[in-house]
Amino acid sequence: MVKTATIDNVQLVLSNPVSADQEWIGLQEPLRQLMACWLTVADNDVPLVPRITGYPGIGKTTLAIAAARRRGQAVYIMQCTSDTRPEDLLVTPVLSEKGTIAYHASPLLTAVITGGIAILDEGNRMAEKSWASLAGLFDHRRMVESVVAGIIVGAHREFRAAVTMNEDSSTFEIPDYIMSRLQPGIALGFPGREDEMAILSYNLPFCDEEVLGMCVDFLQRAHALDLPYSVRDGINAIRYTLKQRASSPEQPAGGLFENAIRQILGDEALDLDSLVAKRRSSGENLPSMNLGDFFFPNDDPLNPDAPEDDSR
Repeated sequence: MVKTATIDNVQLVLSNPVSADQEWIGLQEPLRQLMACWLTVADNDVPLVPRITGYPGIGKTTLAIAAARRRGQAVYIMQCTSDTRPEDLLVTPVLSEKGTIAYHASPLLTAVITGGIAILDEGNRMAEKSWASLAGLFDHRRMVESVVAGIIVGAHREFRAAVTMNEDSSTFEIPDYIMSRLQPGIALGFPGREDEMAILSYNLPFCDEEVLGMCVDFLQRAHALDLPYSVRDGINAIRYTLKQRASSPEQPAGGLFENAIRQILGDEALDLDSLVAKRRSSGENLPSMNLGDFFFPNDDPLNPDAPEDDSR
């Protein structure tokens, strides 16, 4: 059944919440911090909009969904990309069968209207122009304007939001005036051995202990070396290992898991120590350069950053 809401005589078709019912397994401190951000301690208090940071596949969105479920609120996920436009975040006009324009509210705007919880997933993949349209929503005003629909929407009292951000190079830098609204930062690290085993067992209850153990050994070794291999990578490797074993039962599990790691993470993931050494050496071999070095040779007397000659 299609749900609608009318604001300033403009009818909006609302988005549906996600149906995922995920449990948070592991350190409870990040969950406690997120729940605290969404509390209000007085009638005139407003909730915070935290940013959840960490490597891809580490469970940032799962954490936000689990916190929303504990509050008993509907969850709406807005996937952010470099192509996300300001109106993609709010209202999209759609030509209906009758030839009229129907206005469809985004998952974010639906959460604003209905009092749900919005998760802006991978928010730092979105450009500044799109972030600018949300400035008023994420401060004390708690309102947002849709130019396309010609309406201003005030947030429901129960509206809450969080932004997940990946720590990788394929992201935009969030402008300071937006970053000041996305506070505090909740950092997720890699889980410990027992937690990682519990997470894999929860997501793959049909997997045997042998394959689970091999995967946990691999991931824990990668975590110790500060390599960005996550639980998501482990789940994919286990699924592929089990599918290979189902098609070739005579093959040993160890060889199948190794092949899964090779095909999913690349040949270099089979030798983690060499991978770490390679990355460190490539970083150490980069010369240190100052601004003047880009314009003058190192020994040029006009280079303000040239090393001083003690013999002079």
